[in-house]
Amino acid sequence: MKKTKKTTKASKKTSKMDKLSQVHGKKEKQEYEPTTLDQIWGDDGTGRYGTMDLEKYKSQIDDMSRTDINAHAADLGVIPVEDRLSLEKRLTDEFINHVSAYRKPLQKRKEDPGLEQKVKDILRD
Repeated sequence: MKKTKKTTKASKKTSKMDKLSQVHGKKEKQEYEPTTLDQIWGDDGTGRYGTMDLEKYKSQIDDMSRTDINAHAADLGVIPVEDRLSLEKRLTDEFINHVSAYRKPLQKRKEDPGLEQKVKDILRD
């Protein structure tokens, strides 16, 4: 006697793919809109000044000697001047411009309800 194989219905298995979630490596909630490719790739702007906090930067400048602050200004592209107060003001202004370039607020897009009707009219033609 030959043994025959019994065929059974395959049970329905839940796919492991349904349980997986995709990770893209970006922050889910962004506080600021990226303005450059470097920001999209993760640059937070701290490389040039070492901080993004104005008070910390001012304390760094206060701790610098005359030669250090002149070298720092030259590295940033600011022409060093003899008056320390005006040089500090120029450096803080440059710092504020740098921070504001990295912290562009998110803009909410406004939906125009009339726009959808216009699109439907164009597509209908």
